[in-house]
Amino acid sequence: MFSSILHNSTADGITTLTINRPHRKNAIDPVTAKTLYEAIRAFEDDPSQKVCILTGMGGTFCAGADLQQITSSSTAARADGEPQTRRHFEEPPASGEPSLAPLGPSRLQIKKPVIGAIAGYAVAGGLELSLLCDMRVVEEDAVFGVFCRRWGVPLIDGGTVRLQAVVGLGRALDMILTGRAVGASEAFTMGLANRVVPKGKALDEATAIAKQLVAFPQLTMNRDRDSCYYSAYQANSLQDALRWEHVHAMPALEAETVKGAARFSGGEGRHGLFKGHSKI
Repeated sequence: MFSSILHNSTADGITTLTINRPHRKNAIDPVTAKTLYEAIRAFEDDPSQKVCILTGMGGTFCAGADLQQITSSSTAARADGEPQTRRHFEEPPASGEPSLAPLGPSRLQIKKPVIGAIAGYAVAGGLELSLLCDMRVVEEDAVFGVFCRRWGVPLIDGGTVRLQAVVGLGRALDMILTGRAVGASEAFTMGLANRVVPKGKALDEATAIAKQLVAFPQLTMNRDRDSCYYSAYQANSLQDALRWEHVHAMPALEAETVKGAARFSGGEGRHGLFKGHSKI
């Protein structure tokens, strides 16, 4: 049976979600958006899964919203006369509760690490989906861009919020206002890409990173990750961010730090070596 989102989970805790609409450059229609949203929520709620990889089928990450589908649905009305597109673009709830966005999970603050394996185009809403990822592993011929600038389609899946947090306001506005293409090399210099790899190797590299992450003490890693996001998006001040960091680190300190210190005292990890990892 065809699925627009392919799902694979491994015993060591790595979930790979693949957008599977290569005939549409992995553009997202409402069914795919809902399927991806549900897959991300299932990953969050599965204690056996620790890291998610998000990628696309057929040499493209995602070309954004399926504009052909939007065009056809805009002429279809519900029984109350309201266009179907109005329902598709419903406003996020004021409560901040998780909700389905036009492209699926893009309103979520995902609870566990997500790595993007980016090939080909990550443009318009595809750029916005890539910004959900903590890290973006980018193939050398990949292209980012707010290509929807040409068609009067606004960024409605977090692009204006997350892009500036990742690359800074000036660079974000350059991309958002002009809609220009940004290649892998430039994306790396501005911090939009974390790693640049040869063509065809993004998923391999993302998987290698995921294997690193699942080997670490998970509570500590995720509390540090949470603190970064709180500081970036929610903190009212430096002191608020520092207090939040301290308070939320305490459970990890109690649960994992003593054990980790004992391993170090026993001789593990000396000279910058990680067990199972290369020296960093």
